[in-house]
Amino acid sequence: MTVTPEVLGGLLDRIRSVGAALICVDGPAGSGKTTLAAQLADALGAPVVHLDDLYEGWEAGPDGGAANLARWVLDPLAAGAQARYRRYDWDAGAWAEWHALPPSSHVVVEGCGAAARQVDAFPGGAFVIWVEADDAERLRRGLERDGAAARDHWLRWMKDEAAHYTREHTRARAHVRLDGVGRLTH
Repeated sequence: MTVTPEVLGGLLDRIRSVGAALICVDGPAGSGKTTLAAQLADALGAPVVHLDDLYEGWEAGPDGGAANLARWVLDPLAAGAQARYRRYDWDAGAWAEWHALPPSSHVVVEGCGAAARQVDAFPGGAFVIWVEADDAERLRRGLERDGAAARDHWLRWMKDEAAHYTREHTRARAHVRLDGVGRLTH
């Protein structure tokens, strides 16, 4: 999903108007978050943290990614320290190299669980963008990316993320909502 220049400009205006330092692009897997996060990061000159790098495999789910985000990125940044995180290598099934975030006035975080309630207390504020798409389309996109053998993983993940979003009320807490093709819905 690539948003139009008009939609991107509107998002940037809203982010700047609230003065948010943390931009969270959240929503169900396969909805189009990664592309939007790249557009925002490019426009803001900000680093991007992909929660796909922070999940410890399929079993960790959005809750596991959110916990690693807090431990490795949010807590250090809130304390004025440099954030760094370890990338999970999905093929090897193990943690890989460390990545340090460069200093920046903004940080973009994208992925399922990026806007768990923990971000609400982030110093400088968090701006939450919710991206959603139809379940059938999300599954199609996911299997196109990960292969048909990942179907059972995807179906379990979709249940895990639904439970996560129900607990976290992420959609309701979002400042902006977009559909899976880049149109504003709220």
